Amino acid sequence: MHEHVYIVIPAKDEEKRIGKTLHQTLSLGYHNIVVVNDGSSDQTEQVGLSYGIKVLNHPINLGPGAATQTGIEYAIAQGAKVIVTMDADNQHFPSDIGKLVNELEQSGSDAVIGSRFLSSENSIPFHRRIYNKIGNAVTYVLTGLAVTDSQSGMKAFKADFAQKSPFNFNGYEFCTEFIKHLSLHKAKFTEVPIQVMYSKETLSKGQSLFSGFNMLIRLSKFF
Repeated sequence: MHEHVYIVIPAKDEEKRIGKTLHQTLSLGYHNIVVVNDGSSDQTEQVGLSYGIKVLNHPINLGPGAATQTGIEYAIAQGAKVIVTMDADNQHFPSDIGKLVNELEQSGSDAVIGSRFLSSENSIPFHRRIYNKIGNAVTYVLTGLAVTDSQSGMKAFKADFAQKSPFNFNGYEFCTEFIKHLSLHKAKFTEVPIQVMYSKETLSKGQSLFSGFNMLIRLSKFF
């Protein structure tokens, strides 16, 4: 049923959290899982291998964009038709994978973005809401497309769209770059609500206001 669906999970120092993500994903019948170990200094690789899934290693940390691109390229080489990206830290719910894949197939879209902000069930910290609003505004200015969660790490998209839309950014800018590719290729996309769970660990990762400004500067030089 899921033989042509590949799950790409970039991971950096996630040995304590990735096991739960992998267990839940496998239990749902998704066995084409690719973890990209992005220069971890812990046992992330060993935990991934213990679940019998594919682990690709970056000898040094290159960033989430580069790790995601590595996973996408591997999935395409293996014959993937649909690729789903998600985080390794239990922030995302593997049970939402089916929702994204079904929407992709039923809507005829090229991509489906999982939006944290379309679900009233999510308890999202105020500062994350502010970062997202800024990210959405910047994304709209740079791409002309309005989305509710431009920085979402959970997406589903067709492999042929991914093949013509490689990421040039190694860092979190790749999320905005993804939207730019949708605009450039006039691709059809939709958003669906997803659940998220924040913890002290997940809140310590990702973007800050300072990194957000740096991201803006790097994006302005490219677009």
